[in-house]
Amino acid sequence: MTTVTSAARVARITPLGELLAPPRITAGLLRLAVQLVLVVALWRGLYSHTSSGTSAGLTREQAVTYAVLAVLASRLRSLDRSAGRDTVLQHIHFGSIVYWFLRPLSPRRYYALRALGDQLYGLLWLLAGYAISCAAGVVEPPASAAVAAVSALSLLLGQWVLYYLMLMIDLLCFWTVRNQAALLILTFAQNLLSGMYAPLWFFPDWFITMSAFLPFQATLAVPLSLHVGRLPMSDAFPQLALQAGWVVLLAVLARLLWHRAARRVVSQGG
Repeated sequence: MTTVTSAARVARITPLGELLAPPRITAGLLRLAVQLVLVVALWRGLYSHTSSGTSAGLTREQAVTYAVLAVLASRLRSLDRSAGRDTVLQHIHFGSIVYWFLRPLSPRRYYALRALGDQLYGLLWLLAGYAISCAAGVVEPPASAAVAAVSALSLLLGQWVLYYLMLMIDLLCFWTVRNQAALLILTFAQNLLSGMYAPLWFFPDWFITMSAFLPFQATLAVPLSLHVGRLPMSDAFPQLALQAGWVVLLAVLARLLWHRAARRVVSQGG
């Protein structure tokens, strides 16, 4: 029971920080509403000049649904821990990272629990926004319960992949002290190659082929394409297997980096 309680307390740190600062929630809600209105207007405007009503294999309704879900999914990854000074970069800068390795809870488990709390809080935003968007007729629901289940599983695997990508960028701080440049590069690559800015189906064939060899499209493009029906259910299993493969590969690399990072931490005078 003590272990479960400790885990729950760690996981709720970031959500509590958000809930105890109402201006953050108000600003986040306003920003999300503006983003949704703009992307809906943008994609409807783009499709108004398409005589066939279909572009890159997507109808206007599919494209709008994809864009809205991409914006909502950003809430799963946009929580900021810097205000609470609990990022790896800040801990390394102030030297407090040593406490992660001295307390009973391992740093790897602490980092994972914090990320879990962030994800669950962001999921509430996503589900609320999705329900409102469906009620307003802005997005189309999945074609069947099977499609909904498969796309939800794909989204889970995608967030898992993204977790390990962000973790490895944070662990880079143990060797470089700072990781702002690497984080900016990863953020841009993630948003572009995952289909956050626009569905990958609108890009040239060479770009789609290149992105297939990288883990980024597994984080967002795959689950959203399954949800809107651009990827048929017959392709679901290979895509899920590929996502799971990325999770395993990145998990092994992350575990290796954690062990190497621990060797670089030195506690003096304790």
